[in-house]
Amino acid sequence: MTEPHEPEHRTQRLPITRPVEQETVLELDQSASSAAYDPVPAQQESGGRAGRFWSARRIPAAILALVILGGTGLLLYDVAAVRAHHPAMQWRRTLADELAGRPLDNVWVLAGAAAAVAIGLWLLVLAVTPGLRDLLPMRRDRPGVRAGLDRAAAALVLRDRAIEVSGVQSVRVRMGRGKVGVRAVSHFRELDDVRADLDTVLGTGIKDLGLARPPSLSVHVRRPTKKG
Repeated sequence: MTEPHEPEHRTQRLPITRPVEQETVLELDQSASSAAYDPVPAQQESGGRAGRFWSARRIPAAILALVILGGTGLLLYDVAAVRAHHPAMQWRRTLADELAGRPLDNVWVLAGAAAAVAIGLWLLVLAVTPGLRDLLPMRRDRPGVRAGLDRAAAALVLRDRAIEVSGVQSVRVRMGRGKVGVRAVSHFRELDDVRADLDTVLGTGIKDLGLARPPSLSVHVRRPTKKG
């Protein structure tokens, strides 16, 4: 009996290769007097610059548009009525008389001018600032894809990690755009050991968040307040 021969030109499955990301090693200061943590250097972003998210400012824009539309419509209607040989509206005649009779250094004139300047400056600030301060931009690993992380959600993740550290009774995490403030209460173990563990755990947690600009870390540990 002859054995079946394998075909000479058979298809072979090639091994699949996956790129291995370079790991970043954290060096944390675990001294007793310092709880500062140097943030992880931003990785080389292959997907573009991860800037802040810009707010649409829908509410201020809608209010401003309605005020301008209402004022312009009312003024045009009054002008058209005057052109049609009808008397001007009472508010327009009163405003014209007040502006003609009051001097420029009058309190009401100065107050109205100050209010107009304040509103204009507020609108300019809204136009040139991105807003959405509660949304932290994440690293852009792929072009065309942007992601953000809510500050409250990030603080909750770090709090859950901190509460698992041995000796931590309670912890409060304040997540800012450039700094994370952690205040923990330890009811046993040495405070230096608890602080060192918190530095390590939270430093790793900040790195795992994948933020474009990792914030610095400040940890403070104390004993619970004695009652009575």
